Amino acid sequence: MKKTLSLVAILAAGTSQAAGFQIDTHSARATGMGGTATAALDDSSAVYYNAANILGVKKLDITLGDTGILPSITFQRVGGEQEGQKTTLSPPPHFFVAYKPFQKLAVGVGVYTPFGARSRWEDGFSGRFRGNESSLATYYINPTIAYELHERFRFGVGLDIARATIELTRGLDFVNSEGSIHLGGADWGSGFNVGVQATVLENLKFGLHYRSAIQINFDGKADFQNIPAEFQSRLKDQSARADVVLPSTVTAGLSYSPMDRLLVAFDASWVDWSTFSELAIRFDDSSIDNPLPKRWRAKWKYALGAEYGVTPALNVRAGFVYDPSPSPNNTLTPDLPDANRIKATLGVGYAFNPFRADLGYQFVALADKNSTAPGIPGTYSGSAHVFGLTLGFSPQ
Repeated sequence: MKKTLSLVAILAAGTSQAAGFQIDTHSARATGMGGTATAALDDSSAVYYNAANILGVKKLDITLGDTGILPSITFQRVGGEQEGQKTTLSPPPHFFVAYKPFQKLAVGVGVYTPFGARSRWEDGFSGRFRGNESSLATYYINPTIAYELHERFRFGVGLDIARATIELTRGLDFVNSEGSIHLGGADWGSGFNVGVQATVLENLKFGLHYRSAIQINFDGKADFQNIPAEFQSRLKDQSARADVVLPSTVTAGLSYSPMDRLLVAFDASWVDWSTFSELAIRFDDSSIDNPLPKRWRAKWKYALGAEYGVTPALNVRAGFVYDPSPSPNNTLTPDLPDANRIKATLGVGYAFNPFRADLGYQFVALADKNSTAPGIPGTYSGSAHVFGLTLGFSPQ
């Protein structure tokens, strides 16, 4: 009997807040507006959303916050009962600083988690031999600089320094008994991002932001447990390695202010998930390697949002997002459950100079997605609640 593990099983940290395992809620203000922040966001969290926009700060701006992602995922196997996951709260934090020493120049830095998720299927889950418990986290450190080339045109660039960690526990089926394997690994990678903002009209702005792919070469350990004697010579603790490409993204956005105190924004974001075509772990014992095709596809995500100033200190926000899954039905398995997402968002912000506080909420509905993957066909569905809080400090 040959036991194999796919790399996707390691990466597959269950369903995250966005398609694949992307996380795009790094500002409660942006979350409340459906993430439509490419053209107009003018605080330090622009380090993530569009590097050019850090020029919008007056002098110094600091934001610090956290996001709680609470998913509820179910799997209905063909001819079987509906199964679910244990309640798991993922809390990716965010921290940004931007400083503007000159009128046309700003610098900043951000620390945040753009990819990651956690998954824990219920005990006895029928797909536990494909994926049982897993987690993925990527931590980016992102120094940034922006310059105003013209009063109507800004340019920004940043360096992405990434630290990625993974953990996986899954079952091993030996017919008459069950074993398990725990894998963990980590690595560093680097990339870059670049953004522009243009003032088309006094009340209309355009933003464009590109974030490069990052190569991650995981290096970790595989720990086999409860292995029958006849398999122990092959399934023994050993090193495991894998190469992963975190996808590149391109986002274009428009912001329009049709009247005083009202801002309407639209973003279209392209995520190149096609880098996930075939992935596998490489063990010291190459006889248990087995690359697993995934054939993910690049996808467009669309978001519409609005912000209204009820008073100079109080703002309310709302948004809507369509975020399609990159996974074909014939490669969709429990190690990385996924589905097309429809998101509705709400938010509120209050400023009490020099401080401010923003709250954002996002409801994520995962449309039913039928899997035709060999060995474990079924239907995935679910929902998620996302809560964000960001505190800001901006002295006059």
